[in-house]
Amino acid sequence: MTVLLEASELFFDYHAHLRRRDPNASWTLRDINVAMPAGSTVGIVGESGSGKSTLVRLLCGLIVQSRGRITFDGRSLTEWLSEDRREFHRRNQIVFQSPASSLDPRLRIKTSLSEPTKALEQRKPEATELRNWLQDVGLSGEVLSRYPHQLSGGQLQRIAVARALSVRPDVLYADEPTSALDVSVQAQVLNLLMGLKHRHGLTLVLVSHDLAVVARVCEQIIVLKDGQVVEAGGTAEVMSDPKTDYTRTLVEASRATSLVRT
Repeated sequence: MTVLLEASELFFDYHAHLRRRDPNASWTLRDINVAMPAGSTVGIVGESGSGKSTLVRLLCGLIVQSRGRITFDGRSLTEWLSEDRREFHRRNQIVFQSPASSLDPRLRIKTSLSEPTKALEQRKPEATELRNWLQDVGLSGEVLSRYPHQLSGGQLQRIAVARALSVRPDVLYADEPTSALDVSVQAQVLNLLMGLKHRHGLTLVLVSHDLAVVARVCEQIIVLKDGQVVEAGGTAEVMSDPKTDYTRTLVEASRATSLVRT
């Protein structure tokens, strides 16, 4: 498969000024090397503070690496952001953990849903488009006139997904998309993401602290610990034969979680 997204020798530090004072100070992310084929489903897993969300924000251009290189579709991220920033962000969309915090509470859903098209395609979407985007995620057009506080968490997450897909991205990053939802809704959202992935030919990058969730839907798994990749490979291989004690602990915890859920 063709590699769509790749990071090489990636370093990032939220406190770069400390690096100038102490070259031995610890990095937030250190020596990250990952490759994601076009059309794949990749899970990034690790405990809180392992660097998962930071890595995703680097890959989709929301923050800039301290060292290393990121390439997307054969071009460096630096080149994309300096020459085709709008097109890069159109092709790389992210859905955040808390849909309520990513939607302006003062705006009706119609306005929030229109924002990516206005910003990245510089046009106002037609009413039919808005309804079609909602239908794609299992919602009716009646929510367009509502405010975020009038909808459930599951509905808001669907709207966040619809908004991300409205500009027809190649890559959809889902950063802990189910952790803020009730258990009964989590499976629905995961099934929705997988259906959309296949329907739209997306490359899906799923971030989660829950290996059981990642293993259920992803073909590849990247395990982060303390800002480093400690294991990466096909899901079946990682789950059946983990190479590190840390991954083994995650696998055992995911099996216990799966038993509880069933």
